[in-house]
Amino acid sequence: MVPARLRRCVQLAVLLTFAGVHARADGLSALWKRVTWGAPSSTLAPHFPNALGLATPIDFGDSYTNVVLRDVRVGGVPLVVFFQMDKATGGLKRIQLERQRHGVNPPAFRAVLEGLAGELGVPDVLCGVAPVPDSGYQAAAERVWRRDDVVIRAIFRDTTVEAYEGCLAGDPSLGACGLTGQLLVRISPPSGDAGACPAPPLR
Repeated sequence: MVPARLRRCVQLAVLLTFAGVHARADGLSALWKRVTWGAPSSTLAPHFPNALGLATPIDFGDSYTNVVLRDVRVGGVPLVVFFQMDKATGGLKRIQLERQRHGVNPPAFRAVLEGLAGELGVPDVLCGVAPVPDSGYQAAAERVWRRDDVVIRAIFRDTTVEAYEGCLAGDPSLGACGLTGQLLVRISPPSGDAGACPAPPLR
């Protein structure tokens, strides 16, 4: 049985590898201004003609994705857009943009942040999670914007056990984070994201 995380990595790599017509980026706000939260995925096609339907949905835990957009650039960095549908209702729950794992590194995160800041301005909230036992030794940095009745959250996560010296350390000699790093941008309605830093883990 292939682990779900590995399966997602492979699916993301395939989406970024195959040639095809790429989505035209009109700014990040175009993503949420063209959708209706809670609407079924069938309503996305008229708004995103270059969207790709997936024969096998990608599982995200509380949601699934059967429609994606390829090569949407934020700060010049190509990301894949996953329209995440609520498993209980089948309606749009959030939009997640993700960088291919082997392309996750501090320069890419800085470029994405610059792109977001250029469109959205200064973040409302800055969050950081230290690589301590309570966080499972996963270091993370997050920036949060609250704009136009949505919450935009940029996440750079180092999931190595050696997170003290991993992706977030910013050491150029480390290169890419490979399969241990994540670079995500999540767009959610306020009902799905309070727009605050993650609660500290229970001790």
